[in-house]
Parts: sequence; structure tokens; C-alpha cells
Amino acid sequence: MAISLSVVLLLAIILVVLIRGGNLKAGPAVVAILFGFFLASTGMADDIQRFLNSIAETVNSIQF
Repeated sequence: MAISLSVVLLLAIILVVLIRGGNLKAGPAVVAILFGFFLASTGMADDIQRFLNSIAETVNSIQF
């Protein structure tokens, strides 16, 4: 849950920056938010979550 909350927070910050910077208008932002909300309730949600988890695990396993 910590990873998904972090991703949501990161995407929210990016969305706010894009809206305030004038690169994204409010209308398309609302459509993108609604698309994500409804996509989360489809059968693809589990596949997307597994994909994001695998990316997070891969990034976490990188040693510097």
C-alpha cells in the first residue's frame, strides 16, 4: 500500500504542476482523473498493479 500511495501522491504533484504551469488545462486533467478512476475498477486493474509492483521491485533491487 505504501508504494501505491506514493505513486498517487507523485502523480497528484505532477498534475498540479502541469495545471499551474499552463501545460495542462483543467478539462483534460479531469478527464484523465476520471479515466484512471474508472480504469481502476476494471479487470485490468490487477495487471496494472502487478506491472507497477514489478517496476518498483526492479528499481528497489538496483544497488548503487
